[in-house]
Amino acid sequence: MGLVFETVMLVCFGLSWPLNVIKAFKARTAKGTSLPFLLLIITGYLGGIAAKVISGQINYVLIVYLINLGIVLLNLAVYVRNVALDNRAVAAEA
Repeated sequence: MGLVFETVMLVCFGLSWPLNVIKAFKARTAKGTSLPFLLLIITGYLGGIAAKVISGQINYVLIVYLINLGIVLLNLAVYVRNVALDNRAVAAEA
């Protein structure tokens, strides 16, 4: 039963990340996005994945962790892109 509740938690978190990626992509700015927060979330997912692997609990929940990690890494890529766009906009103003 614990795996079911863990999956529910991961799915709920996971559903919010694609929306965040889309919003950040459309915004074309890194303003309002926290790099430390993204890195903290990535670290958390890596910890969850490591816990599953170390404990030998290789099951469907691990797949949900990996999907969520992939989406947050995509969010990080959009952040890097948006920082570059912000830097170009500042350079163009100068």
